[in-house]
Amino acid sequence: MADVRDILELERPVTPELTKEALLNSKKRTVERKIVAKRPEGMHREVFALLYNDNKDAPPLLPTDTVSGYKKTKARLGMKKVRRWEWAPFVNPARTDGAVFHHWKRVSDEQKEYPFARFNKQLDIPTYTLNEYNAHLKTTKWTKQQTDHLFDLAKRFDVRFIIMCDRWERANYGIKSVEDLKERYYEVVGILNKVRNANAQGGTEKKVYVFDAEHERRRKEQLKKLFDRTSKQVEEEQQLLNELKKIEARKKERERKTQDLQKLISQADQQQTEHHQKEQQQHHHQNPTHGNPSTSHKKQDKKLNKKKIQQQPRTSKVDSVVSAVESAGIKFTDLRGTGVSLRSQKMKLPANVGQKKAKALEQALQEFKVDPNPPPVEEICVAFNELRSDMVLLCELRTALATCNFELESLKHQYEALCPGKTLNIPAALVNPPADDSASGMDESSMA
Repeated sequence: MADVRDILELERPVTPELTKEALLNSKKRTVERKIVAKRPEGMHREVFALLYNDNKDAPPLLPTDTVSGYKKTKARLGMKKVRRWEWAPFVNPARTDGAVFHHWKRVSDEQKEYPFARFNKQLDIPTYTLNEYNAHLKTTKWTKQQTDHLFDLAKRFDVRFIIMCDRWERANYGIKSVEDLKERYYEVVGILNKVRNANAQGGTEKKVYVFDAEHERRRKEQLKKLFDRTSKQVEEEQQLLNELKKIEARKKERERKTQDLQKLISQADQQQTEHHQKEQQQHHHQNPTHGNPSTSHKKQDKKLNKKKIQQQPRTSKVDSVVSAVESAGIKFTDLRGTGVSLRSQKMKLPANVGQKKAKALEQALQEFKVDPNPPPVEEICVAFNELRSDMVLLCELRTALATCNFELESLKHQYEALCPGKTLNIPAALVNPPADDSASGMDESSMA
């Protein structure tokens, strides 16, 4: 348009002068800053949101839902009639007093059994007759009246011995502890099961539970002593445990240093023998024998070969096997620490037993039909650990015997090779006896 106005010689409006300030001011935009209130220090975000929001509204008195969206939930009102409810009576079959209760139920629902009656579980408490009591259940510590009262309480309180001991009538039947009640109850149940299983033909035998009352009393005494310890005794015990840890750490450090020293001694001995052999070879080269060089050289070679054969240590596995047999067996840890521990931990295999040994032990126990997890009684623990240690020793002895037989055969072949025409007669006492079938399973799984 400016060029057209110049051609037509028309006046054009005065344009303002373009400057740097005018260009910068025209590009500036007015930005409104919102003043946001800061949350005071120490106040939680949720509490501050209740007191103040961005719109500066007062906090709501009631919980409201002000979420704005394109879709709002609507009430789903149907055109069907409202279902009728009634105040109906019901009976709980778990009760025996015939009590009638009421609850709300729909008229259209069918009459069903009270659903919570299935949680009423009743224990099967055995009963006995007078003849059974006189024949099998008579004792000097318990009378028939006391036994009858015990089983009546067991039926009433579902064999909850703590409550039974609390409700025991001490005025009529004397004082009895929880252990006495348990011992008598399980004794009667076990005798009745044995008698009735013996009389029944073709029935499955029930497992009889034996309660050790003396062990339970000792356990509670130990717990009471442990609980009644003073703070001074606890501190003294902790100090002793710390000292024991220090002693074990020093012992391990001493063993490690001993092993390092033995390695250094063995390396020094090996270097000394190598140096001695080199000196002998140099001495032979510097002082050759006079005479015919070929014959003397042959004789010298034969002598050297014989010396080498005599001095060369034969790679034998007998020494390693003998040392393995001497250290065979399993050394189980002796739990002598303070505090409570399970006796079954004594039967746990140590960490130094490898997987091969563990698998071979499992196969041997299955082979001899031994329970791999017997009840952890003191005598059974000791006997079971000795049995497994003897099994490992037996397998090591069989391995050593097989190795010795192999060495004898190799010596025989070497003797026949060095002395042709001669045979080495091995005594019959050193011959391997024939292995039985039960040993084959353990021999196959090498317990290295």
